[in-house]
Amino acid sequence: MNAIFTRRSVRQFADKTVEQEKIEKILRAAMQAPSANNQQPWDFIVVEGKENLDKLSKYNPYAGCLKNASAAIIVLGNTERIMFPHWEQDLGAATQNIQLEAVELGLGSVWLGTAPNKERMEFIRKLYGLNENMLPYSVIALGYPKDTNANHFTDRYDASRIKYIK
Repeated sequence: MNAIFTRRSVRQFADKTVEQEKIEKILRAAMQAPSANNQQPWDFIVVEGKENLDKLSKYNPYAGCLKNASAAIIVLGNTERIMFPHWEQDLGAATQNIQLEAVELGLGSVWLGTAPNKERMEFIRKLYGLNENMLPYSVIALGYPKDTNANHFTDRYDASRIKYIK
């Protein structure tokens, strides 16, 4: 569980390609996420190549880090598999699994906001010719961190935010 404590948002990436085996492991981790009634409402797009990442970076004014990433994973909600109204939680769990597995594999990542921003969602839909049943939820930039100490422990525990009911 060390990945939970050392995961940080990494926006600066080394000029090194993430191996396909690692991307597959990350996607396997994403698909192990819990989902309401096991509906697994997700689909994924893996974006690689500088030109493709540059085009994707324009979807969000805070997504410039995609330009120096090795890859990006777009997490999509597929309405054909949404049976319960908890798809956002399901995709949030899948997105976090992506980030935690990235740390385990020595990679850095950052979760870039997409849903519920309609303009960002529509940009991605148009860029990749997605049907209306595909709901862009998040984009995760991936790569080897430029700073080798990027994923480090910072103690965020704050006892004042906890109330015990006994």
